[in-house]
Amino acid sequence: MTKLSVNINKIATLRNARGGNVPDLIQVAKDIERFGAQGITIHPRPDERHIRYQDARDLKKIVTTEYNIEGNPEKSFMDLVLEVKPTQVTLVPDAVDAITSNAGWDTMKHADYLKEIIQELQRNDIRVSVFVDPVLKMIEGAKLINTDRIELYTEAFAHDFSQGNKNGILPYVEAAKLANSLDLGINAGHDLSLDNIHFFKQNIPNLLEVSIGHALIAEAIYLGLDNVVNMYLNKLK
Repeated sequence: MTKLSVNINKIATLRNARGGNVPDLIQVAKDIERFGAQGITIHPRPDERHIRYQDARDLKKIVTTEYNIEGNPEKSFMDLVLEVKPTQVTLVPDAVDAITSNAGWDTMKHADYLKEIIQELQRNDIRVSVFVDPVLKMIEGAKLINTDRIELYTEAFAHDFSQGNKNGILPYVEAAKLANSLDLGINAGHDLSLDNIHFFKQNIPNLLEVSIGHALIAEAIYLGLDNVVNMYLNKLK
């Protein structure tokens, strides 16, 4: 079964909107695990507009499943993850002012930079995943920098699927086949939803983990968090 890691950034956004502690991010993370999710994901940004660095530290104390921290490996981020030591760090090349992640790494152009970061994380017993587009050259580059996994950036697939174009899955299938042949683990994330997750999972060989936040939280407003987490788990079986 593909593991579900729930990104709780949007819970932090809602909390921060009022300046208090409602909803309680820590309790929500505990509940998401209790409902069956196999991981918790956060993506702190330098301005702490949703997840705060202290949240990352507090979550370390209570997360009992896989703990995944995403972000651009600038100094403050690296200091944080080397302190917290989550299960996995997902390296994402997002700009400081980005609303959300919008591109994968050029693993060839930034090979030396990424390889050094990956080595440092691995020396600290942290699994590393690198956010990439479904481009074969970038998958090959990911192997050369010795990352443990890649995370396929799925926005293009989600857009095509919403327009009725199921052929949008094809680049992802080819990327996954290459990753499998290179012994790279495969994660995926961005704009995956209850509408498209089953089709994606059924077509991607050896998909280890998906990270889903925005869609899952939006769906939970209508359907309930416990219900939505288990709907995803059923589709990922």
